[in-house]
Amino acid sequence: MAADQPSRKRDATATKAALLDAAADLFAERGFDRTTVRDIANRAGVNQALLFRYFGSKDALFEHVMARGGLAQVETTPPERLFSAALRSLLERDDAASRSIETYLRSSGTNRADEALRAQLDAEYTRALSGLTDAPDAELRADLAMAWLLGIGLVRSITRKEPLATAPADEIERLIGPAVRTLLERSR
Repeated sequence: MAADQPSRKRDATATKAALLDAAADLFAERGFDRTTVRDIANRAGVNQALLFRYFGSKDALFEHVMARGGLAQVETTPPERLFSAALRSLLERDDAASRSIETYLRSSGTNRADEALRAQLDAEYTRALSGLTDAPDAELRADLAMAWLLGIGLVRSITRKEPLATAPADEIERLIGPAVRTLLERSR
């Protein structure tokens, strides 16, 4: 380091956050396979060696990205509002949860990515949603609700098919909400 350059103190927390944000954006835009460690480090403005220091591997970083969006939503949302919250974040595309769904859609077919994504969806969303009904096929019902959510995400965010691609979030929620509530309701 030259004598006239001030030494920079490394902020591990800020660097980890920058790497997570960059990875979340790139995985959502390109999917797991088409995103490189170099791309993530460049977007974060850090050396790629720091990605390995803080996360160990691209796969581990991917798991952190997926858990950050989905886990936060499950932890902060009552189960009865979880589907609606996930749908709303997907439709409004403004948070880590919506990026998690886009990342899931763009990374399907990637063996390592699929494993992490299935674990996230099964362990978090499906379990929370299946607890809403006392039906003997509760897990299937939760999977159907999640398939509906992912299908909406695919058509709206990936294929951008009209009219769903630009339909107002309130209208979509108004149309799908009653069906999902019926699917997950408890017996009387």
